[in-house]
Amino acid sequence: MKRIVLILLAAASITTLRGQTLDECRRLAREHYPEIRQYDLITQSEQYDLSNAARAWIPQVSLSGQASWQNATSTFPGALGEILASRGMQMEGIRREQYRAAIDVSQTIWDGGHSRAAKEMAQAEAAEMRRQTEVDLYALQSRVDDLYFGILLLDERRTQTAAQINLLESNLTRMRSCIANGLATRSDADAVEAELLAVRQTLEQIEASRASYRRMLEIFIGQPLTTEGLERPVEPTLGDGSPHPELALLEARAQRIDVRRKALNSALMPRFSAFAQGYFGYPGLDMFQSMMSTDGTLNALVGVRMSWNIGALYTRRNDLGKLRTARQQIGIQRDIFDFNTRLQTTREEGEIARLRKAVDSDTRIVELRRAVRMAAESQLENGVINTTDLLRKITDETSATLNRSTHEIELLQALYQLKHVLNR
Repeated sequence: MKRIVLILLAAASITTLRGQTLDECRRLAREHYPEIRQYDLITQSEQYDLSNAARAWIPQVSLSGQASWQNATSTFPGALGEILASRGMQMEGIRREQYRAAIDVSQTIWDGGHSRAAKEMAQAEAAEMRRQTEVDLYALQSRVDDLYFGILLLDERRTQTAAQINLLESNLTRMRSCIANGLATRSDADAVEAELLAVRQTLEQIEASRASYRRMLEIFIGQPLTTEGLERPVEPTLGDGSPHPELALLEARAQRIDVRRKALNSALMPRFSAFAQGYFGYPGLDMFQSMMSTDGTLNALVGVRMSWNIGALYTRRNDLGKLRTARQQIGIQRDIFDFNTRLQTTREEGEIARLRKAVDSDTRIVELRRAVRMAAESQLENGVINTTDLLRKITDETSATLNRSTHEIELLQALYQLKHVLNR
């Protein structure tokens, strides 16, 4: 039972010490980046536009009122007025002072596809804005990758520099022992100590750069890094993937152009609506009654109305020409993207091939440099070489080890960059 508990505690400690992964940092950066809030705003704006387009089918009600005076009104001819007056009927005609309070109700029957085009335009614009946001967030991934692999490189430099310091300290201790036994001079120890101080300065600079990179990555992900080290990612696989965000954005722009063409077509269509008008005022629809009495009356009118604005014909040719030009521009942008993608892919593939060859030979170089350094330490004790030669061997071994780690991380970074370029 005790053994099982120890195993569980060891597993828990390993899980706790696991460094943050590249995928985790990408996810946190995406969630924390301010532009992620654009999605909600785009959806809200789209819903407002769709709601406004749908309300075109709601009956439109308007209220109006007016009071006027006019210099001439409808009257009876003089002879007819005298005949009516002889029979006791006073027909003074319409008064010049007039007033009315009216209500108009209109219901669209067919708008020539205008409201449908408005809905499609709102959806197309929202889709384009989402695609643009996705492009920006996809570019964010590359920035996070650069910081992440930069920290990994600095971690390796710190590790190798710390190992070099340990090696120099060990040799300095050995050198002082040799001085005490009369096998070395003080200048030999001073040379090792000077090299040790220089390497420590290099370590301080690495630590400062590493801290700066970590702070920048923490700003991107919106929280402190939970561990001292980051987990080195495994080599990615290049699958089929999904359409690149840039291509998806261009496709959304092309769809918006198609919707704009539909809107141009709908602008040429006539529109039909039913209407009802009612008003209280003077004069009313019964003109004879208004000539006999100045009292206000209730009046109503219903019917069907057709409106056809052919002004869109004047600019249709130019508008269609602009849409063709916009589509041609999208085609050019797609060609530019394909060209740049092929160029970047070729460059990354060449870099990957170069780094793979370097990694293959790095291990053997490190083994040889280590063997030479160990032999140099023995030769120094026997007085075959001097301290300068030993320091050079130590530096060579450290450089070889650092080169191997650097090439491995650079290879991973190049593979992830290729995956980013191809969106796979």
